[in-house]
Amino acid sequence: MGTKQLVFGALLTALALVIPLAFGGFLGVVVPPFSATLASHVPVMISMLLGPWVAVLVGLGSALGFLVKLGMVIAARAAMHVVFAGVGAVMVKRGMPFWRALLWTLPIHALSEALIVLPFGFTLQRAGVVVGLGTAMHHLVDAGIALAVVKAVGLAQRPFSRPG
Repeated sequence: MGTKQLVFGALLTALALVIPLAFGGFLGVVVPPFSATLASHVPVMISMLLGPWVAVLVGLGSALGFLVKLGMVIAARAAMHVVFAGVGAVMVKRGMPFWRALLWTLPIHALSEALIVLPFGFTLQRAGVVVGLGTAMHHLVDAGIALAVVKAVGLAQRPFSRPG
């Protein structure tokens, strides 16, 4: 991991922490038992362009922000950002276009968040329908935002890759 990757990863981690802590109420959407904070996946998704380790670290930062703000169940769901972001970062590193990696990681993201709530007393139906489908819709919205941000700031497919 280079210095630029580390710095940008730290900035994305800070955003991943600030979004739930400062904007959780304002950007929050609650359809009990599901909740979502709009734009909360954006830093994690963008981190996929910086490599797997950066993506995992930003995902952990996101989970920490949700733990502090909203408690254990939401933090467990946010911890699944590590899974989809890590997988997506590997896809991008292997040459897959960013937009396609975002689409491929959608089912991983939705399924992992649906499964992680089962130990917290969610029924299979509520976990799958409410959390799984809600996460899939949230993923699509945040993927659109992430793609717009990446395009607006002119990030390349792999902005910090080293030759060779």
